Amino acid sequence: MAASLRELRARIKSVNATKKITRAMELIAASRIIKAQQRAQQAAPYARELTRAVSAVATYSNVDHPLTSEPEDPKRAAILVVTSDRGLAGAYSSAVIREAERLAEKLRGEGKEVDLYVSGRKGVLYYSFRNRPVVDSWTGFSDTPTYDDAQAIGEAVIGAFTADEGEERSVDEVHVVYTRFKSMLSQEPQDVRLLPLEVVEGEEKPDTAEVLPLYEFEPGDAEVLDALLPKYVQSRIFFCLLQASASELAARQRAMKSATDNAEELIKSYTRIANQARQAGITQEISEIVGGVNALADASAGSE
Repeated sequence: MAASLRELRARIKSVNATKKITRAMELIAASRIIKAQQRAQQAAPYARELTRAVSAVATYSNVDHPLTSEPEDPKRAAILVVTSDRGLAGAYSSAVIREAERLAEKLRGEGKEVDLYVSGRKGVLYYSFRNRPVVDSWTGFSDTPTYDDAQAIGEAVIGAFTADEGEERSVDEVHVVYTRFKSMLSQEPQDVRLLPLEVVEGEEKPDTAEVLPLYEFEPGDAEVLDALLPKYVQSRIFFCLLQASASELAARQRAMKSATDNAEELIKSYTRIANQARQAGITQEISEIVGGVNALADASAGSE
């Protein structure tokens, strides 16, 4: 019984230490979510104005740009999967990967081959463990992405989509799968076709009644599109990374809160069992003492 009590007390101590860790991670994630939301809000005005400019140029220009031209017979598509670098975030990364797998099956059903581009160690480990080829990957910035990270990813996917004159494209479509941050309790994996370019404004549908500003193109339409469209693609990728960052932190906070609550319940359960074991031990010792006293009393009465 003493050994059992020692074991239970050791378990209570171990769970208590785990509870402190999960509680600290919950608070850290909660503080970072606010910063991630602020970064997304600060990036919104630039993305909005850039979208207006791209919409105006695409509307009033007759230039056939590689990033906006639809291929006649698309044969290969690229999927950028945005996952996390660290775990302890519940089903965050697995939900994104499931959405990417669903999209890949859909594209293969349309007769297209699929190239994978992965952001985040969890996605890289998932595909490497299953010996699935990955064209390119990026890690180390899932919780705090920067525009430089988005620019590096954008250059890679744009390079795969565009081709020199007389050459075929590496891919005919580019899709991105990320987690959209809707609220602290709701994060939704979704896929967006990035290329050929579909001009949309953030999460909102474009207002067809809005009058687009008139631009004068200098030095020319083609040069303006060459400079503007890659920035727009990188801006969209940066938006996806910021949304994924906030979603990851929210999922981690929720997972750590659940782990902390479970640790508290486990401590209560172990404490209850330990108290019952201690009370049973005390009762057994009292019974043994009483039995010994009665035996001595019987022996004394017999000797008389």
